Amino acid sequence: MNALTVDKLLLRHEVEAFLTHEAELLDERRFEEWFALMAADLRYWMPVTRNVPMGKYEGEHTRERQDLNWFDEGHFEMEQRIKQLRTGKHWVEDPVSRTCHMFSNLVVSEGDDGLDQDLIRARCRFIVYRNRTEVETDLFVGKREDHLRRVTRDGDDSFEISRRQVFLDQNVLLAKSLSTFF
Repeated sequence: MNALTVDKLLLRHEVEAFLTHEAELLDERRFEEWFALMAADLRYWMPVTRNVPMGKYEGEHTRERQDLNWFDEGHFEMEQRIKQLRTGKHWVEDPVSRTCHMFSNLVVSEGDDGLDQDLIRARCRFIVYRNRTEVETDLFVGKREDHLRRVTRDGDDSFEISRRQVFLDQNVLLAKSLSTFF
């Protein structure tokens, strides 16, 4: 195995460990610690998925900052969502949801595809399971693309998320709310 392959495997392992830690923070409702992983210039975007004819995939997802999206937020908006959840007056999270964030098919690339050389792109498939009360159960399935930057926190090398794009595979959400972070 050449050094380039070993470096890529090590990077993939680092990113996988980071994303696993992030999922644990969300599932444990440690939202402030999770939010600390976000960059100040964060862009968090989830378009609406539309049904399109076979072979005409253009327009399958709404456009960022142009069309209606499930989420199209920056750092400030995400911070406000977390503050609202913590007020105890957020009907959709009283009682609180139990979640399980899972991801697979992780693909990591560095400094290619026209990205800034300091950015790492992590693409994966995900399932987010949400249960609240006795009967509310939601399953969100899709694809995600993150742009990560290397940072140093408390003397340790880590990442911060500067961009997250979430593409749900369903075009109609049967969930009563969309308070879950992806």
